[in-house]
Amino acid sequence: MAEERDRATPGEHRRRLTLRRPHHDPRDEDMPRVHITREQKVALVIFTLSAIAFLYFVLPKLAGLKQTWHRVERGKPGWLALGAGFEVCSFVGYVVLFRCVFVRRERESPIGWRASYEITMAGLAATRLFAAGGAGGVALTAWALRRAGMAARIVACRMVAFNILLYTVYMGSLVIAGVGLQIGLFPGGGSFAITMIPAIFGVVALAVVYGVALRPRHAERVSRRLAPEPRGTRGPGRLHRLLVRIASVPALIRSGSETAVELARARDPGLLGAPAWWGFDILTLWASFHAFGHPPPLTVIWMAYFVGMFANLLPIPGGIGGVDGGMIGALLAFGVHADLAVVSVLVYRGFAFWLPTAPGAVAYLQLRRTVRRWREQGLSVETAPAPA
Repeated sequence: MAEERDRATPGEHRRRLTLRRPHHDPRDEDMPRVHITREQKVALVIFTLSAIAFLYFVLPKLAGLKQTWHRVERGKPGWLALGAGFEVCSFVGYVVLFRCVFVRRERESPIGWRASYEITMAGLAATRLFAAGGAGGVALTAWALRRAGMAARIVACRMVAFNILLYTVYMGSLVIAGVGLQIGLFPGGGSFAITMIPAIFGVVALAVVYGVALRPRHAERVSRRLAPEPRGTRGPGRLHRLLVRIASVPALIRSGSETAVELARARDPGLLGAPAWWGFDILTLWASFHAFGHPPPLTVIWMAYFVGMFANLLPIPGGIGGVDGGMIGALLAFGVHADLAVVSVLVYRGFAFWLPTAPGAVAYLQLRRTVRRWREQGLSVETAPAPA
């Protein structure tokens, strides 16, 4: 039997990648699906259409911006094309970071550049179309990695590492931009509420994640107290199972953070995909401002962008309405003219939301064929405990 061993990184488990035809659970081969009722589907469609109609037709009139869409017609094509190019570069950064984290040894992985594109673009489309902070994209990505032959524990560990690397840039940007604007290091000014409160949130988020990583045993002891063993003859209930999952979070964060630190110490150039993902997306918004008028300082766009992105945590498909409103509100708080803020943000969101959605739907279908080919090759994973 042909067997190849992969040295486990801290927090991961040693895996054995075996080419053979195993027994599969048919349900495990299907792509993850979101199960919603007919009433929920109708409500979702109505809400999405209402949010789009409000943003693109009602909001400009309420704000007294009757000439907003006339400005769209007069947008500078060169800047709009540049904005679309920046958005494509953002997606490229995402693919590069994906390969940096998940495809550690290219010769031993069935995930080539084409499969990486299919997984990431399908995941981005799922993130845009479903809510809960990108849970749809995470589920689809994890499913594809498992079908590629990666052990479940390694998938979980590297998913955490991927998000730690990605959102360290996010939280770090809140801190740097917020403090810099507040003390006058960056141009643009801004009130305490729009600069320092997001910066404080970023500090707290980084402290929690890296605190768990630095003191994992203490965090694990505290989390275990949340999920005591069930008493009596009855088995564990739904609440207990939920608490057990919560109690496993510190160990998973520790595992993922160790992998992220290992990648950082190795100075893998693929790590530049994380700032590229955010940076080029911000430049898309910046180019949209240039297309319709004189933009505010780039640091103001930078801060307003990340403040608006908080709305991705809301149960709204693609953050429609929430992200747009959050960015516009933040820009208004910085003193940006309402007319310019509205048209620039809505055009940017057109790039950010729709540009990956159509290719992502195609990538979803391509990924199904790729996974079918992997299954025909008999790719499977066996796991064994890592040595002490």
